[in-house]
Amino acid sequence: MLPLIDLHRHLEGSIRSSTILGIARRDGHPFAEVARPRDELVARGPLGGLLPYLAKVDDRIGVVAGLGDWRRVAREAVEDAFDDGLDYVEFRFSPYFIRQQTGLAPEAVIDAVAEGVAEGSATTGLRVGLIATILRDLGPEAAAEQVATFLTRRELWCGVDLAGNEAGYAAELFRPAFRAVRDAGLHITVHAGEAAGPESVRAAVRELGAERIGHGVRSAEDPALMAELAGAGVTLEVALTSNIQTGAAPGYPDHQIHALLAAGVPVTLNTDNPRVSDVRLSQEHALARHATGLTAEQLRTVAEQSVRAAFTDLRIPEA
Repeated sequence: MLPLIDLHRHLEGSIRSSTILGIARRDGHPFAEVARPRDELVARGPLGGLLPYLAKVDDRIGVVAGLGDWRRVAREAVEDAFDDGLDYVEFRFSPYFIRQQTGLAPEAVIDAVAEGVAEGSATTGLRVGLIATILRDLGPEAAAEQVATFLTRRELWCGVDLAGNEAGYAAELFRPAFRAVRDAGLHITVHAGEAAGPESVRAAVRELGAERIGHGVRSAEDPALMAELAGAGVTLEVALTSNIQTGAAPGYPDHQIHALLAAGVPVTLNTDNPRVSDVRLSQEHALARHATGLTAEQLRTVAEQSVRAAFTDLRIPEA
């Protein structure tokens, strides 16, 4: 049996719909009165772009307004990953985005999430890594502030991510922030090649030292870039269903993963936002085989690459 590993899973997009609605009802939040709450929280097919998809992730985060709530959703997210049979998962989240939506101090959010993850991991036995996400849209000076905050709790993180408007903020602007990340000995993954083209991926690798790329499917448009990624061993964190919902990929049968694998680019399969995409990782692997058409050998290669690309040392025996 192949190991089941998710390296690109946003905590904000993993919160159970039932939990969001339950908190809203408890606190008298207006969301409790929405007629069809699932329509606001879950994507149904392609949405025509990244922004409508992100709205499903972002728009109701403010409902989760207490530190105890963040501890709870983190614990539940670990439990859900365990229930799907995962061997290892890395959750990424942005304490500063959560502050924007709730007013909670980033340091307190980090601590609450870490406590919830520890509880879930202790109960289930599932190994979990945490990745801190920098909000690209706040600019380079704010990125330095975010990294400084993350490093006050250096021991909690296995890596740092950069997410947001690829086209609006060039990767080179964030060199100082990621120099501090590297100096602290943390791994680096960067969202690129999803809403913007191959140059976004190239810049993430060359300017920021990205070891992994979040999504990166538009790398398939540039054979020279694919050769560069393959040669350097830079891993793409692909999410089939999410890629289709955002319009980054045309569909399951003609997803760019075929070209990427053919070019020798290291690829992993991930959920991105399980609640929003309404998918589990086990489903993504089934879709990869039966809807996308990957072979059993290709799926084995993907699973093995997930072990190699994890931001921690994994020794997962096969059953």
